[in-house]
Order: sequence, then structure tokens, then C-alpha cells
Amino acid sequence: MPRPTAAQLAYGSCTVILSTLAMLLLSQTSSPAGIALVAVAALALGLLVALTVPVRRAPRPAPASAAARPAAQERVAAGSVTDN
Repeated sequence: MPRPTAAQLAYGSCTVILSTLAMLLLSQTSSPAGIALVAVAALALGLLVALTVPVRRAPRPAPASAAARPAAQERVAAGSVTDN
């Protein structure tokens, strides 16, 4: 399993902190069960955000096509070039 990138960690952490604050302020809960529920929901949301951040991957080299090769290489490959 690949390690998370710095962007994934940052987005996930910010999501957990901000969503916890927002849910606590909006719900105005003060019971331990309510606070625990908000914390679990914020952690789940942060995990979801961290896993959906797109990860950059190295571009794959394009396969060499016949149109991309010079004509001299095609003659050599076909065996039509004679030694002088």
C-alpha cells in the first residue's frame, strides 16, 4: 500500500479540524456522546477527503509509432540499405 502524500495528509487534517469545529458549533452539543459522534464523523470525513485527493503519477512514455520514426531507420529495419 503506498504511503499518503503531503497533500493528502494536509487536506485530510484540515478537513477533520474544520468539520469538527463546524459540527460542534452548529449542533451546540455538550454531551460526551454527542461530542464523540461528531469526532467520529469528522474523522470519517477527513479520511474520505484524504483518499479522494488525486495523486500525480509520472507520465508514461508514448509508444514509438511508425510515423514517429525517421525514414532512414525504416530502411535499416527493412534491410534495404546496402553497405558501400
